[in-house]
Amino acid sequence: MNEQPDIIIPAELDKRGHKSRERRCVSRNEVRDPAEMIRFVVGPENTVFPDILGKLPGRGAWVSSTREDLDAAINKGGFKRGFKGNVKVPTDLAQQVEAGLRKHTLSLIGMAKKSGKLFVGFDQVMTAAKVDALGWRIEASDGAEGSRGKIRALSKAVAREVELKLPRVIGCFDSSELGAIVGRDSLIHCAVPHGRIAKSLGLSARRLSGFVPLVPEGWADAQHEAF
Repeated sequence: MNEQPDIIIPAELDKRGHKSRERRCVSRNEVRDPAEMIRFVVGPENTVFPDILGKLPGRGAWVSSTREDLDAAINKGGFKRGFKGNVKVPTDLAQQVEAGLRKHTLSLIGMAKKSGKLFVGFDQVMTAAKVDALGWRIEASDGAEGSRGKIRALSKAVAREVELKLPRVIGCFDSSELGAIVGRDSLIHCAVPHGRIAKSLGLSARRLSGFVPLVPEGWADAQHEAF
């Protein structure tokens, strides 16, 4: 199979006068922003695998970042069209994508920690929320509703007061996964302020939300997280 570059679809000029770089989803056959998509490449034995960071060499096929779009690409020949030939699609490809997106999102939270941009623990998050609007709240999926609700109420109130976008929550990681980021056995609450890392985290979380709910369905207060 020839390794051709991905097809770039020129769009209207952006605010800086540059052409937008967009990709065609092999599931929807629509041109979309690659920030909302997953790139796939063909590896050993002609097998499709996800390129979560979108940086691996070779021809790529792009799919909108939802489980439904990926299933459609698999079942309706999207990858065959995208790679211009027959390819092998693993039965666990969706699980590979979800695992890769989870790992990438956690790595960005870790980057925030290394950069001093991660508020850790209930007291630190509450203190930060009082003086600066939060970009993202990160709550362990197995955390208690009461403490989570207090952080949510305060952070929303401050965001409204300073007229900034309300902070959204990432709640799909458990306390042990979050704890590993900061060298603890467990971590229930953390948050990221507005800024570059929060923006990158938001892009990754948006892609992840197509495969796993950011707000766990089992949360009794889940309806208060939807806005």
